[in-house]
Amino acid sequence: MEKEEFKELLKKAELSKKELANILDLAQQTTNCWGSTQNIPYWVKTWLINYIKANEADKIVKAIKEIESINEK
Repeated sequence: MEKEEFKELLKKAELSKKELANILDLAQQTTNCWGSTQNIPYWVKTWLINYIKANEADKIVKAIKEIESINEK
């Protein structure tokens, strides 16, 4: 994965490199080096895509629960 794609996926995931490092329990310096002095690991792309999908699913579940609670009133 290229640096620009990494940046775009981080943006879609609404994550900073620091937040990603915290979630993955990595040193912030590690994620800061990705795409500049170090290659981005092969698994990061699929991890971010799955993170984005999980967040979207959570939003859908939340919306459904809100609709259900309105219908119960």
